Amino acid sequence: MNEALHLLARVADRAIAVPAAMVDSVVDVPAIVPAPRAHPAVRGLAALRSRVVTVVDSWHLLGLGNAPLDVRRAILTVVDGHHHAILVDTLHDVLTLAVEPVPAGMPLGPRWGPIVVGASVHDGEPLLIVDIAALVRTMGRAD
Repeated sequence: MNEALHLLARVADRAIAVPAAMVDSVVDVPAIVPAPRAHPAVRGLAALRSRVVTVVDSWHLLGLGNAPLDVRRAILTVVDGHHHAILVDTLHDVLTLAVEPVPAGMPLGPRWGPIVVGASVHDGEPLLIVDIAALVRTMGRAD
């Protein structure tokens, strides 16, 4: 078990935690411009803090359908030198969590398995620890 700072969030009402080291900031995404011929999980592009970021539909990448069109909260991260805004339902708190290995026998499935790096509990609710860079990189695989 190790302890580290994490950002708590929800995606499709599922509780997740993202290591704080992977978080550049949290944002409300303004207008999104479609990006034709982009990966189906790319909602589009947005201008944030004088830079263009790729807006990523985390629901799609996780096999949970598509994010509602009114979702604007996002975790801003940099993966391989590119800025991404990862859409989430809500952002909660930044806390130090005790991270354990994922319990043996817990079926994560093909979408969650490659991105979950641990588990924790906060206020009695189980949390999956998500490697947000691995989530973004799943766009390089076949959808």
